[in-house]
Amino acid sequence: MLQLKIYTDVVAFYNDTYDLLMCHEAQNLIPLGNIIIGKKGEDKSGWRDPANWFMATVSDNKDIQLVAIMTPPHNITLYAKDNRINEAAVSCLIEHIGVPVPGVMARKDMATYFAQEYCSAKKVTCETAMEQRIYELTEVLTPLGKEVTPQSQTNNLIGGVINPEIPHKGKIRLAEESDMYFIPYWLEAFYSAEVFGSTTMNIPQNTENCLSLISQKKLFILEENGKPVSIAGLTREMQNVCGVGYVYTPPYFRKRGYATSCVAKLSRLILDRGFSKCVLYTDLANPTSNSIYQAIGYRPICDSVILKFKE
Repeated sequence: MLQLKIYTDVVAFYNDTYDLLMCHEAQNLIPLGNIIIGKKGEDKSGWRDPANWFMATVSDNKDIQLVAIMTPPHNITLYAKDNRINEAAVSCLIEHIGVPVPGVMARKDMATYFAQEYCSAKKVTCETAMEQRIYELTEVLTPLGKEVTPQSQTNNLIGGVINPEIPHKGKIRLAEESDMYFIPYWLEAFYSAEVFGSTTMNIPQNTENCLSLISQKKLFILEENGKPVSIAGLTREMQNVCGVGYVYTPPYFRKRGYATSCVAKLSRLILDRGFSKCVLYTDLANPTSNSIYQAIGYRPICDSVILKFKE
């Protein structure tokens, strides 16, 4: 007998689901990050206010079989225990969900099955917004596949690597408020073109998010001869893993190895801080980013997909 539990208390939801989500920590970077944000309650701006979230679990007589969280206006995120889809649990969730769902983001098999059942039950259609691949890195590698050692590091890198196949150019540093003359534009371009696939870009009006990322020491700039050429940053910081995101190089500086260098150095810094893994999401439609991350040492763990529902 399945039981659906809908939560209004994010702490209770955290207590019930954290250990289960941690079974696949890298895969569940986003839902884990959300419930940690909600539990801390330090920032309730925009989507971060748990009062507006949809949180649910579906359990059998032993364990939770399905976890669902949605932080409007974002999509619902799902995790099936042991990545085994319980069809009855999915049906139970859809039957009682009771709130509009703009789309789903999850491991590809889970998202595809949920979308199929949801569209049938709610008489809507869906389209693919993005095919993703989730990667994790446990060590920054040399071309021979060996872990980087202090003897192989160079002085101008933060835990850098010697890899003639990867052009480790420039120096990485923390972003500062004095960089606000370009950071809002670079991040807007990142979201518009790299994340949402748009061919247009709005002039950024709200700088609060940029300033917040800078103050939290999450953004890093790669400089070549003192000139900013690429950017990357930290996303979710979990118990063992840390997410890498905001990877962007302006068109003029592309195809020079700057993004590869920036991500490699930031990944090494993350490992040096004590995290066991770095995790990042890539758009499978962008073969360049997928290839450079694998050259650094990132390995795929699963495919994810974002599906949007339409009336």
